[in-house]
Amino acid sequence: MPGKFYEVPIDEYLPQNGNRGYRVSRYELDLVYKVASNRLAGRAEITAVTTVVQPRFSLDLSQALAVSKVFVNGTKAAKYAHQRGKLVITPQQRIPAGGVLSLVVQYGGVPRPVRGPWGAVGWEELTEGALVASQPNGAASWFPCDDHPSSKASYRISITTDSPYYALANGTLLRKQIKASQTTWVYEQAEPMATYLATIQIGPYQKHRIVSPPSSVPMHAVAPPRLRGNFEHDFARQPQMMELFAEKFGPYPFEAYTVVVTDDDLEIPIEAQGISIFGANHCDGRRGAERLVAHELAHQWFGNSLTIRQWRDIWLHEGFACYAEWIWSEAAGGPTADQLARAARHNLSRQPQDIAVGDPGPQHMFDDRVYKRGALTLHALRLELGDQAFFDLVREWTIRYRHGSVSTEEFTDLAGHYSRIPLRPLWDSWLAGKPLPQLPPSAA
Repeated sequence: MPGKFYEVPIDEYLPQNGNRGYRVSRYELDLVYKVASNRLAGRAEITAVTTVVQPRFSLDLSQALAVSKVFVNGTKAAKYAHQRGKLVITPQQRIPAGGVLSLVVQYGGVPRPVRGPWGAVGWEELTEGALVASQPNGAASWFPCDDHPSSKASYRISITTDSPYYALANGTLLRKQIKASQTTWVYEQAEPMATYLATIQIGPYQKHRIVSPPSSVPMHAVAPPRLRGNFEHDFARQPQMMELFAEKFGPYPFEAYTVVVTDDDLEIPIEAQGISIFGANHCDGRRGAERLVAHELAHQWFGNSLTIRQWRDIWLHEGFACYAEWIWSEAAGGPTADQLARAARHNLSRQPQDIAVGDPGPQHMFDDRVYKRGALTLHALRLELGDQAFFDLVREWTIRYRHGSVSTEEFTDLAGHYSRIPLRPLWDSWLAGKPLPQLPPSAA
């Protein structure tokens, strides 16, 4: 079958991450975490298909975690080596292309974030508990993986931790078992998920259902009891956001949506598949972070369901999430998307214009200019196409590539079908060029 053994190119922004020779279809993680000592013991079973014949295979795994045993297809590995963030495994026998590759890795240690150009990402110890925020390359801080944005797989995550604490992972809670002083929580994430979107959240939390229309997507909060009152005020309009985004972007792509609020302050909110994580400082009782509530919810479509193949296309995640803030503002009676777009363009015009949004370079991929100019690109496209065609395009985009991997070229090609004139000048000026273009005149 054509494309069966498709090999993902190494990401030029993170060339040390991701691995060749196989494609993962499933991770099964059995984790035991001791909160007081921040110790993690893990068993990872990874199911993959080989894409080529090669003598050894590698996984991304932090040096903070020590490997004790490795099995390949039920047999002890001939040898393995764990150096510089790579676990290199040599099977007893060569595996043919298209063959099953089942890897079991037992490991443990004191997990800590992976440090890189964008700061520390991955497993992070809280005052009381832990969180995982892995974008872009922190998944290896807590499990062995093929840490590449296009490597999407299903997951079963079992986390055993001290009983006073609530433990959350991606997907549906299959079962919860209490034994003496520990509780085991088992979650199933059926929809394909990129490694950086896998998460664990542990803390002194309680879970409650967010009141929303019966027809709406089930939504929950996992937060410290002391913040419940603030949460119910600050996130009160999230059900309306969900309804609006489902109308504008197409059906919500997962079974449910959960917001975690940590007991600690966080610099910025964090996205994970089916989950968003906010700090206590974002739950202030004054609805001061509502823009961010909309932004993180939008990532469930743009980033989690549709995930970029290469980090250079990050504007497809952040541009859409930023634009969703403006769409929400307009629907909620605040400034219109057009007003916010023109204000954002004015602000950008006073900043250095040295970034091409379609390929900003690794040092700039999380620059706020990429977020804002990505949103402006979408607003310029909306003004060009008109509202009906623009939102028809967005809905087709999210439905056609639902739970898949995407690129800028796929988006621009699809957009071309909704325009009466060639869109190449728009893409050249907004995505490829560095000077800041003018916005087209408002449709109003």
